[in-house]
This record gives sequence, structure tokens and C-alpha cells, in this order.
Amino acid sequence: MKNSSESGSAGQRWKKLPEAVVLDSSAILALFFNEPGGRIVAPLVEGALLSTVNLVEVHSRMIERDAQPEQAWGWIQSLECQICFFSDKQARVAAELKQITRPYGLSLGDRACLALAMERKATVYTTDKVWKQLDLGIEIVAIR
Repeated sequence: MKNSSESGSAGQRWKKLPEAVVLDSSAILALFFNEPGGRIVAPLVEGALLSTVNLVEVHSRMIERDAQPEQAWGWIQSLECQICFFSDKQARVAAELKQITRPYGLSLGDRACLALAMERKATVYTTDKVWKQLDLGIEIVAIR
């Protein structure tokens, strides 16, 4: 995993996707648990952006589903996503999205993911079809 705040020659090894991609925790979990849509995510993970909030969700869910914490963490690291710290700007956007997304039942993690995608003007991948009903000025791809 690479922190998006890091720079230098180490950043050159991350694959450059044709456009910025943000992955929701549900998309990564679909890959890990071999669920529908996981194959769509597989070619996107290296270099994709992942919020630290979604990182917590992924690791927690893997442990809840009986993965050993060290093994789960190792698998997450092997994805080589760019980990993006949840900033104060993203926190504000996520909080302000609460009112807009309340009818759709989006969680804090969902809103953190969307805030990152909005900040980076990125395409976001999720398993949550309801996100496609949102008009946030970003592309949302439901993988199932």
C-alpha cells in the first residue's frame, strides 16, 4: 500500500490507470470474497484510490468473516491501492452529503468514499446500485 501523500520515485511503480479510480469497500470485498462484480474490480486495484475510512471497513469485515488479522492485512497491502488519508476537506464533504444521501441510507464509509471521488474527480466503483441515483458530478459504476 502506498499513502497518497508520499511522493518520489517509489510512486513510479504504481500503475497509471487511464483515469482516477476510487474503490468503495464493497468493491474490494467483492474481490476478496469472490462475489459477483469482483472480476470487474481486479484489474483496477493496483493504483486505485482507497480512503482510510474504507480501509478500516475492509479490514474489519475480513476479520468478521474469520480471516486472521495479519493475513487480512497482508492481502490488503498486496492490492497496492493508493491509501488516501481522510482529510478535513473530505470530512466536511462527507458530513454535508449526509442530508443528500439520507434517503438512500449511505453510511459514513460510503460518504467518505464519495468525498474522495469528488475531490479527485474520479470514477467510483461500488456494489451499491443506489449510488447511481445520486447526482454528484462524478461517474459511479455499480459492479453488480
